[in-house]
Amino acid sequence: MKLRAVLPTRATAWALAVLATAASVALLLEVELVTVATASGVALLAGAAWAALDFARSWRAWQQAPVQVQRRLPTAFALGVPTEVLLHLDNPGSRRWQLSVFDAPDARFAFDGLPQTVVLPPRSRATLRYTVTALQRGPVSFGATQLRWRSLGGAFELLHALGEPRALRVYPNFAAVAGYAWLAGDRRLSQIGIKTYAQRGIGTDFRQLAEYQRGEPVRHIDWKATLRQGKPIVRQFQDERDQRVFFLLDCGRRMRADDGGGGAGGSHFDQALNALMLLAYVALKEGDEVGALTFGNPPGQQRDFAPRKGTASLNALMNRLYDIEPAAVHSDYLQAADDMLRHFPRRALIIVLTNFRDEDASELQPAVKLLRRRHLVLVASLRERVLRELAQQPLARAEHAVEAAAAHLFEQGRRDAFARVVGHDALSLDVEPAQLPAALVNRYHAVKRAGML
Repeated sequence: MKLRAVLPTRATAWALAVLATAASVALLLEVELVTVATASGVALLAGAAWAALDFARSWRAWQQAPVQVQRRLPTAFALGVPTEVLLHLDNPGSRRWQLSVFDAPDARFAFDGLPQTVVLPPRSRATLRYTVTALQRGPVSFGATQLRWRSLGGAFELLHALGEPRALRVYPNFAAVAGYAWLAGDRRLSQIGIKTYAQRGIGTDFRQLAEYQRGEPVRHIDWKATLRQGKPIVRQFQDERDQRVFFLLDCGRRMRADDGGGGAGGSHFDQALNALMLLAYVALKEGDEVGALTFGNPPGQQRDFAPRKGTASLNALMNRLYDIEPAAVHSDYLQAADDMLRHFPRRALIIVLTNFRDEDASELQPAVKLLRRRHLVLVASLRERVLRELAQQPLARAEHAVEAAAAHLFEQGRRDAFARVVGHDALSLDVEPAQLPAALVNRYHAVKRAGML
């Protein structure tokens, strides 16, 4: 516990103001200066003596049984998700304290509910709650809790810093993963736009033998098992496992676009990370390997994650990528494709997460062709929501018509350029960020069902 400051209370300031006013009025009424000075000095000395006694009594009482503060924090935060923080205040002594509490969340949090004032009776506990919302991913810290308490006589307020700073992390918003897991268990994935299909008899990996059901392919009948059991038995299959999904994540200047106007979780890069995490979770649950490679980073800051299996790999992947921020750097698609082929040559579903512009076609097209020599490539481009809003706005004024026409023209040019880059590939996507997670999962399932890998 560290004493930071001793501050006069409002009552002390008012007492000094009253004394100064009384002295001024006395001088205006032509009271002798010596008399005014003597009376003012006596009053000041009496006040100072009383304040010193108040400070000594209060400090002794506080030192004998100081208020204790315990902060309850989650192990990690999710970007843009309001999170409740608890402060437990314990008064073990026999004195009643009036406290003002201000915690010290990181500057990258928006907070609501601070500061708070509480009266803490003897031998009691009070619990304060406030809410923080992470505005940026990466490492964050909470400083010491600031506790300001009033002296017993009300002459001073003393500011203490309690507790130790604590380092934490802000991860991409994992609400999409949690929602997918819950809805998958309840078989209601259509609520978030993910298509579901009957699993019986599809895929190429053998799963099990089962009794024949009406509608199943006759070619899947296992005649030996049928003769042994005396009834029709079919071989059931599942989607192939042990395949590889690899993300090429653009960290360049295009991904700094923000449809949310700077709000929490609004940037295209943040939403691309959310989609990446959701598809990584789905692929790992399906038994596939997941890896990642970033490009468009400043020199020396490129990240890679070697493909691995198992649902525990999701945490490792997020710990590798959670603190990356897009930089004002040009993204070299061809260099990213070359790095991919040199370091990770095994065939995979390559998902390029980027924000495409028509002027990027001359660079992205050869990169896609190079990757397709060995891999199955899915280009997932993020489209600005504002373009749709401008194109669909009511034409109330002449300038609205100009804006709508410009939006349509820009979008048509982008669409044509994207078609030139991906060719007749039905897998690739050009969608708004909010649509990306479900669209990627649907494309992944389509690839698995078709056996394209």
